Amino acid sequence: MKQIVILDGKTLGELDFSKLKEFGEVTYYDTTKPEDVVERIKDANIVLTNKIVLNENNLKEAENLELICETATGFNNIDIVYARNNNIAVTNVAGYSTNTVAQHTFATVLSLYDKISYYDNYVKSGDYAKSGLFTNLNKPFYELEGKTWGIIGFGAIGKRVAKIAEAFGVNVIYYSTSGKNSNSEYKRVNFDELLSLSDIISIHAPLNQDTQGLINYNALNKMKKSAILINMGRGPIVIEGDLAMAIDEELIAGAALDVFEVEPIKEDNPLTSIKNKDNLVLTPHIAWASVEARERLFEEVIKNIKAFYNGEIRGRVEI
Repeated sequence: MKQIVILDGKTLGELDFSKLKEFGEVTYYDTTKPEDVVERIKDANIVLTNKIVLNENNLKEAENLELICETATGFNNIDIVYARNNNIAVTNVAGYSTNTVAQHTFATVLSLYDKISYYDNYVKSGDYAKSGLFTNLNKPFYELEGKTWGIIGFGAIGKRVAKIAEAFGVNVIYYSTSGKNSNSEYKRVNFDELLSLSDIISIHAPLNQDTQGLINYNALNKMKKSAILINMGRGPIVIEGDLAMAIDEELIAGAALDVFEVEPIKEDNPLTSIKNKDNLVLTPHIAWASVEARERLFEEVIKNIKAFYNGEIRGRVEI
């Protein structure tokens, strides 16, 4: 009977982990501290991890380990070279969250564009009831129609955002961070052009040497003062201290972030103490995590395990 260990199941929420019992005995942990990894995986044949680091230091003790299932797309928490050299297969899941990340992108854009936080608080505070006026125009807001939306990273999510943006009458341009993405439907521009032309910039790129720190004070200074920035990619693509300064200095009109340089954020994160909080939307890395997306993810993990034991190559991570 296979031994299956889930190291950080809480990151996936309420799922039916009993489905894994068809492969063997399941041991579930909400979270796992680094010092507990060795003990928890030493007898495992299959390990499921989302963010728990698996490297030579802990993997060398897991002599029965055959398969590591990354319950996400990114697998930088796994030492792929060590796994390959020690005949441990590694799988991941891609494409499960495209719809929900695109949806969350628009939820944050519309929240910023329509000043939802301000007007919601205006009504709930009682100020509207006392105003004597049927409306309130203290915070001007604008239409998406006719604006230019610049997309950084034109993979599946970037393309999905572009399609939805078109329905709002937006002009879409994009910057390929790898230099390899070419799409005949939309105009490809260089980075400086994207910064200067865009009314909205959304990031859907992976973190690598080309994107780390891409959005810094210098880049933010090249954006329109009326523009907003959305980061749905990876936290370190945006230098958060620079973004906080740019918002307070009104270099840009606002921003929304679902990902951060350090997760969870530290209490002294500069973004939490900006002057005008209405110009900033922060969510705790949830864009990927709709109920449907998490269920799709888990079903793909199960399919990857079945394929592995049927001698098929599915969802394999290769170097």
